Amino acid sequence: MTKSRAALAAAVVTLLTGLTAACGGAGTTSTAAAAFDPNACQGGTLTVLNHRGQGNFDPAELYTSGGGKVPTLVFRTLTTRNHTTDGPDSAKVVPDLATDTGEPNADATVWTYHLKSGLTFEDGTPIRSGDVKYGLERSFAPELPGGPPYLRDWLVGGEDYQGPYKGGELASIETPDDSTIIFRLRKPEGDFPFLATATQFAPVPRDKDTGTAYQKHPVSSGPYKVVSNDGGKSIVLDRNPHWSRALDDQRLACPDRVQVTSGLDTSVINQRLAAGTGDDAHAVTSDSNVDASVLARLAGDPALKKRVVTGYFGETQYLAFNPTVKPFDDVRVRQAISYAIDRESVINAVGGSAVAKPATTFLPDQPAFGYAPYDYFPAGRSGDAAKAKDLLAQAGYPSGLTITLSHSTVTGDGSGPEVAAAVQQALGKAGITVKLEGTADDDYQTKYQKPATEPGLFLASWGADWPSGGPFLAPIFDGRQILTDGGNYNSAQLNDPQVNAEIDAANKLTDPAQAARAWGALDAELGRQAYTVPLYHPIYERLYGKGVKNAYVSQWNGLYDLSRISVK
Repeated sequence: MTKSRAALAAAVVTLLTGLTAACGGAGTTSTAAAAFDPNACQGGTLTVLNHRGQGNFDPAELYTSGGGKVPTLVFRTLTTRNHTTDGPDSAKVVPDLATDTGEPNADATVWTYHLKSGLTFEDGTPIRSGDVKYGLERSFAPELPGGPPYLRDWLVGGEDYQGPYKGGELASIETPDDSTIIFRLRKPEGDFPFLATATQFAPVPRDKDTGTAYQKHPVSSGPYKVVSNDGGKSIVLDRNPHWSRALDDQRLACPDRVQVTSGLDTSVINQRLAAGTGDDAHAVTSDSNVDASVLARLAGDPALKKRVVTGYFGETQYLAFNPTVKPFDDVRVRQAISYAIDRESVINAVGGSAVAKPATTFLPDQPAFGYAPYDYFPAGRSGDAAKAKDLLAQAGYPSGLTITLSHSTVTGDGSGPEVAAAVQQALGKAGITVKLEGTADDDYQTKYQKPATEPGLFLASWGADWPSGGPFLAPIFDGRQILTDGGNYNSAQLNDPQVNAEIDAANKLTDPAQAARAWGALDAELGRQAYTVPLYHPIYERLYGKGVKNAYVSQWNGLYDLSRISVK
């Protein structure tokens, strides 16, 4: 579940193929708008400073979808998100390797794509439909884990397929000719064009596949090729000489080289970006929010403030209930906790209103997800302790009760001790004594993702794999996605036939506007049952170097679009 943030536009700039691209800063602040010429943006080295490593740089193992992150510079996919604007249209799917976003049959169980002509790999050999099919089949191999699970669930025969190294070909992916690829699904999926943005849809030539070693030098279909890769900690990309803007209208690919360095402390990243000296003048970050030291400087440093971009990602931080554990099997107890919560204190605990905004809905408050505003348990700014006590009395706890809240021990990730303490304090005002139970991050996720060990109450978050209600609601509330052996996100362990049917009905819709309305209605319906307590939606405030131009974040994932950036 990808994590990223959406953009607020800044300067109006010149047109590229009839569409706009923002120049300089975006968001609540902006730089002076200098004319940006996409035909004269070549040259230089773009530096990317990250906290988290890129991981295995193999398209089968990467968990990224349609955004402007580093993999988008190397791997083209059947579709992508709209890179040519920072407005609402940036959350839409557009063709990439394919001629369109896909041709569904009547019930969206068969999707057909045709490749553009003239496409080549970095060595000049043609890209064929068989290369896309092989790349997808590799993502099923146990040796190459880590990618999104949807293909295994959606494709006919996908649940048992073990990849091309052991299982031959997957019959539900057909390539009748070198430019056509057909997908046969076991159920309707109107969101298939969104899934086709995932890196698993990048073509891989079979004769260049080196298995687990492929990530050291994957064959590029995008504007850059991998020169060196130190296990994702340091990646150097140079131009792919066989890429052309004439065949890729989504990526400007302005710099000559891209240097990615990961494993840095977030405070170090912010210090280097703020100073902006040497190579850091041409630097951005893909994953590090501005810290308190930078936020404190913005009011008195206009030049620094102009280099901060604001973005929003489709993500919700929330309290999760396990109704199989008492007293959370009683909806009145869950409702009481919903009333008692003090969102203002939670937001203050994570850094204030600059980095988070209160949430009362599970779906993020963006139209693409189908956001329908509701607040069934209004807690005001600091909680409604009286209403909470009343509900507890109705549930048989007139003198209050004692519960345990599980949380991560990692500070700053939204599920850590600072948020847990804020929740503890708020619930205490309603007569609920909260015992805190901290667990190291990896062990914490393992514990709450397995029904047998899932706590009764814990802190969690969910971010969308693409801007639609489907990947947001289905993994959390579809009873058929409950996984008993681990990797389970349906914390309520809800398996309601009516909810499952509504999910299926929404999945059949291929019109994004109709689907959004259906997902919004389902979110509002589920919200009444208080299976979760939404706490906040994160906000990203991110710096870029003094010599960076055309830096904006998209409404797909809220990240800098690296494919559009240039350096002065």
